[in-house]
Amino acid sequence: MILCAVDDLLFSIKISTAAKGLGADVYFERSADMVLARIREKKPSLVIFDLNSNRLAPMQRIAEMKADPELKDVRTLGYVSHVDSATIAAARAAGIDDVLARSAFAARLAEILTTA
Repeated sequence: MILCAVDDLLFSIKISTAAKGLGADVYFERSADMVLARIREKKPSLVIFDLNSNRLAPMQRIAEMKADPELKDVRTLGYVSHVDSATIAAARAAGIDDVLARSAFAARLAEILTTA
């Protein structure tokens, strides 16, 4: 199961459509306050973050996850505009496992959903 902390409608549709076609189990959480609770509840193998989301506070959620002994080993992947080097650096500082440019994320979506 993959949990997506994504509030961008375009990427939500891309992920959802790809997941349905692949039979992948994907859950979306669009409330910043509920991300950690959903991770505990759903026990995903991967959490995908939209690193450009203002509403979901991804850097804070990632840092909280990686500081929590129960959640620190859950794999994290974020996607971001390839020119947003400050956000990429902030995500890495927060402890994210992998960061992809939006275009690379979209191109590799099937692989990501099937290997999580």
